[in-house]
Amino acid sequence: MHFRPLHDRVVVRRIEAEEKSPGGIIIPDTAKEKPQEGEVVAVGPGARDEGGALIELSLRPGDRILFGKWSGTEVRIAGEDLLIMKESDVLGVIEPAAELKQAA
Repeated sequence: MHFRPLHDRVVVRRIEAEEKSPGGIIIPDTAKEKPQEGEVVAVGPGARDEGGALIELSLRPGDRILFGKWSGTEVRIAGEDLLIMKESDVLGVIEPAAELKQAA
């Protein structure tokens, strides 16, 4: 099954947080918070402005992103837990350090 989000929505797969603290303590499942980092799985075509022109999204499938703790709607598609949220709920894109050095 393939799911295509509408308008300015994106489908995100959560990236699980580390199971150990920086000090090496194993964190039990009950004490873990939901991760606020994810990978974009699919994006909609974009929103329309008042004149009807399509404004494309700046996110692309494969982007690693940060989002708010309570952002999005949790759904289960083809047995996988995903989030659907508006692009405006995304706080930013995580870029690899190598790409940042080349841009400078």
